[in-house]
Amino acid sequence: MGRFANSKLQFQDLAQQALAQARKVGASDAQVEVSEGQGMSVGVRSGQIENVEHNRDKSLSISVYDGQRRGHASTSDFSAEAIARTAQAAFDIARYTAEDDCAGLPDAEQLAIGKSVAALDLSLDLYHPWDLTPQTAAKIALRAEKAAFAVDPRIRNSEGASVSAQESHFVLANSRGFCDGYATSSHSLSCAPIAGRGDDMQRDYWWTSECDPADLASPEAVGRYAAERALSRLKARKLSTRKCPVLFESPLASGLISSFTHAISGGALYRKSSFLQGSLGQQVWADHIDLIEDPSLPKRRGSSPFDSEGVATHKRSLVDGGVVQGYLLGTYSARKLGMQTTGNAGGAHNLLLQSRLTQAKDDLRAMLRKLDTGLFAIELMGHGVNYVTGDYSRGVMGFWVEGGKIRYPVQEITIAGNLRDMLRNVVAVGADVHTYGSKTTGSILIDGMTVGGAG
Repeated sequence: MGRFANSKLQFQDLAQQALAQARKVGASDAQVEVSEGQGMSVGVRSGQIENVEHNRDKSLSISVYDGQRRGHASTSDFSAEAIARTAQAAFDIARYTAEDDCAGLPDAEQLAIGKSVAALDLSLDLYHPWDLTPQTAAKIALRAEKAAFAVDPRIRNSEGASVSAQESHFVLANSRGFCDGYATSSHSLSCAPIAGRGDDMQRDYWWTSECDPADLASPEAVGRYAAERALSRLKARKLSTRKCPVLFESPLASGLISSFTHAISGGALYRKSSFLQGSLGQQVWADHIDLIEDPSLPKRRGSSPFDSEGVATHKRSLVDGGVVQGYLLGTYSARKLGMQTTGNAGGAHNLLLQSRLTQAKDDLRAMLRKLDTGLFAIELMGHGVNYVTGDYSRGVMGFWVEGGKIRYPVQEITIAGNLRDMLRNVVAVGADVHTYGSKTTGSILIDGMTVGGAG
């Protein structure tokens, strides 16, 4: 780990120092995370370098428990004196915090202790540093923007193209014997061209993001596709209000997964702020839908051998035939609900949405044919999701489809429904699979949504 200022062994030593200081000041239990990261991003616009940013940060955070009182403090100073002060500060906070009978570390048997985290880390293959100079990054970004301008003379302007290369590593340790960590990397390239002029100008973008720079799409491919998307939006029309099926493009469809996982997350459930309260074992999605959580996929952002509390992760089914099989729980939320942690402190891991009806031939063209007549959504605006009631309302940009073919672009419209109905009314999931963050799905076709237009 020579690219970082500290090695994994040094981090493990710092974590043990912090745990010793926590015990010294009187903590009954403690958890420590030590991390550092570094990276660079370069942006260009209209053929010129617009910005070059370098980042380097480090942190040591301590959570201590005084019985069932919890305190937290952090520092960017790794000296012994600073660690001692941080442990004392965390304990002082804990002393004046109200008792919480659900507070505390995970049970030792739930932790990834004695498991071959090193082997898992190797198989997950999450760390691929990119030896990138600002000059090289700028050339890559300029290639993407140049390719966008070359697509059509109607590409007249640009919001720019950017390249980012990031890497980090961490160690997590607690007073119940867990102490491990690993390194990750994340690299991306994006381009956002502007098409048209005057009152008919449209912007769109595309991107590629991977932990291994060798897996990134070419700058030319990103630039060309971004330009084609912007051009396709020119001469957009409005629609009158109607009820029709809606096809969510695969990057947008991942947002439906996010809405679902938010509703089955422990925090929303124990606060009773979820429309899926008590949904375990209940039919929530259409009966052909499965949702898998798999934290063991190589080179994927959501992969991890343990969660943010050190609890071992496992592949599991969240939805089977539309029926909810499990929630997303950390230790605290699990105790609040009288359940066991599912290894989801810090969030869900890789999520794969699948339909038992999907065939290999169900590409985007096939999904448009299944839509037949309705709205194909490619961009959503606003945050109109009420997780208490499930009510859903978003601004949308997309295309009106008739007879399975795109007829014209549409804008200044909204789509509305209720997530309960939307999830049950999933008609089809495409084979046009796209991974957005830690979520993977094809395009999703939902029947019976309300499209709000000009009248």
